[in-house]
Amino acid sequence: MRPLEFVVEPEVGNPYEVEGVLNPAAARGPDGDLYLFPRIVGAGNYSRIGIMRVLFDDHGEPHGVERLGVALEPEAPYELRPNGGGCEDPRISYVEPLRRYVMTYTAFSPDGPRIALALSKDLLSWQRLGLATFEPFEQVHFEGVDNKDAVCFPVAIPNPSDRPELAILHRPLFPGTRAEEISAADGDHVVDPDLESIWISYSTVPFSGMDPAQLLSFTSHHRLASPVSPWEHLKIGSGTPPVMSRHGWLVVYHGVSDVPGASTGQDRLTYAAGVMVLSVERPNVVLYRSANPVLVPTPSRDRRGTPSDVVFPTGIDRRDDIGSPHRYDVYFGLNDYRIGVARLDVPPDLPDLVEVPEPLA
Repeated sequence: MRPLEFVVEPEVGNPYEVEGVLNPAAARGPDGDLYLFPRIVGAGNYSRIGIMRVLFDDHGEPHGVERLGVALEPEAPYELRPNGGGCEDPRISYVEPLRRYVMTYTAFSPDGPRIALALSKDLLSWQRLGLATFEPFEQVHFEGVDNKDAVCFPVAIPNPSDRPELAILHRPLFPGTRAEEISAADGDHVVDPDLESIWISYSTVPFSGMDPAQLLSFTSHHRLASPVSPWEHLKIGSGTPPVMSRHGWLVVYHGVSDVPGASTGQDRLTYAAGVMVLSVERPNVVLYRSANPVLVPTPSRDRRGTPSDVVFPTGIDRRDDIGSPHRYDVYFGLNDYRIGVARLDVPPDLPDLVEVPEPLA
């Protein structure tokens, strides 16, 4: 993956962006234009979801944005907490059976981060649906657990009973599984696949006569992937929404590791990006997974004076318009403060699998 020169910085003097503009969803609108939906962070870590139109030069390369306002302002009870609130880190898919855009985002309330959903016909006006709910899976109980990094498949996929259903990827944050907690623990860490996996969860939504509230209920589940490689040994999480590629469902995800700080000698968390390809027929089967990251951060110290080592992929745009149906632009949060974009060309053949575990039931 090759970083492009295009970077979106917080707008000077904009009170909605004083603490950053980052982690954008990306989607093509009915007009064919590309829109970004970044997390825009005001004072006190108060996050909204903004709307931007991407501007391209004569060669089809992104070179600027036009700010169009706010898509979601924290106002629902599950988006508010004392002296603050947050609508954060959106992802957007156009879900064909629904003929709607579906936004998954993190709602930050007094109970902690939870997955929320919203619908739109045009990308400009959004209908909140509420918080996602998850029925238990064997001994795993999701309710009351922090959850983030949800992304929606654009079509119905086979559920555990081979019936087509709408589905999301998500990564519950069970107690003790945050990267900071694992990094600080003594001794070698043994991954618990029940508690540290990305999951696929399915919703039994009818494709006609849909009650939007049905989108919130997820009733069956698959574990998809757990940390396996050094660059992701502390945590993995979903990144961009799944898109159909020449090899299967393509997902750019994030992994977290700790590395010694260059100046302090203390370990620092580093977020990098990798690639998964999932089977079309059985999306719980991983056909390919990065043994090494495809995009890593360049440590920086921004004008806040805060060092950060973060690449956090959240948006993807297929670039058929510039010569290849196998070329994608990946939009990502860069060092928790700004937005970057990188070009991904999917090769004709997948590299050999390296240390990919068997699919979990």
